[in-house]
Amino acid sequence: MQRVRVDQRRRTVPWIALGVVYVLWGSTYLANRFIIVSMPPLLASGFRFMTGGLLLGLLVLLFAGPRVFAMTRAQLGTAALSGLLLPAWGNGLVILAQSQVSSGLTALLIASVPLYIAVLRALTGDRPRRATVLGVLVGAGGLALLVLVGPSGGSGGVSGSAWWGPPLVLLAGAGWATGTFAATRMAVPANPFALATVQQLIGGAVLVTVGTIAGERLHPATVAPVSWWAWLYMSLFVSLGAFSAYAYALATLPVSTVATYAYVNPVIAVVLGVVVAGERFSAVQLVGGAIVLVAVVMVIAAERPARAADRVREVPAVAGCGSSVPPAAAPRRPDRRA
Repeated sequence: MQRVRVDQRRRTVPWIALGVVYVLWGSTYLANRFIIVSMPPLLASGFRFMTGGLLLGLLVLLFAGPRVFAMTRAQLGTAALSGLLLPAWGNGLVILAQSQVSSGLTALLIASVPLYIAVLRALTGDRPRRATVLGVLVGAGGLALLVLVGPSGGSGGVSGSAWWGPPLVLLAGAGWATGTFAATRMAVPANPFALATVQQLIGGAVLVTVGTIAGERLHPATVAPVSWWAWLYMSLFVSLGAFSAYAYALATLPVSTVATYAYVNPVIAVVLGVVVAGERFSAVQLVGGAIVLVAVVMVIAAERPARAADRVREVPAVAGCGSSVPPAAAPRRPDRRA
């Protein structure tokens, strides 16, 4: 009887972990919306990543010891580059764009990251399957609808609905895809949590530096309570809980199953935006978003390994946020760890 309960728990816990990934990463866009109500976006995001990186680093030291942070020069270079492209470029541009774009629309646009990955594969000589190419073309049509309609077709962001909001989100997605793609081709640390720690610290430092140069100033006395709560949620629960749950789910469930978060997260973001923040979408935006999600499903399904020997479980470059790349959409890499 006890063995049956243990087996049931082993089957249930991974799905709980995947559910945590769905909810936490799907909620990041709404949390960003509340953060920038009274916080400067780049400084808030930068301090969030530095806080999350420090806490994650302390946990790694406590449970794994300092040896996991021993990196070669090449591995450290990969961590620094991905920290620049993922949390700094990717998340930095997203939170800037959310002053003009609703959280739900932002999530739908960020869902384009697997499509970018497919394009990068083709540009570097990795011939994609026909189904992958078709998925990219379908996704491009959906993105065109979202961008051409713009935020003015539905509800806007926190402080406006300028035309440049959606393109800025797409630029953020391009940076995130490039950083993840580069990390799959370069040497990375053996411990994914050590990698995530360095990514967050470097990315956070870059965001704080750029925000300060741009004239942003953080005055704690003027920050609304809702912004503080959203910031703490992102720094603690998302940076630590979501990544840990993702790593566990990836180690215990099929890669293609874990990859479903790429099209579940945007749906959760849209629902939360409508229910909590009162966001509204035009009919054309809803159609465009649905097309993008269908395209992501097509790409992930096309890239699903056909043989058991190809099912390599590896944690891609992740900086503890919802705009990560599903493993099934990322190219495979040889093991170059020291």
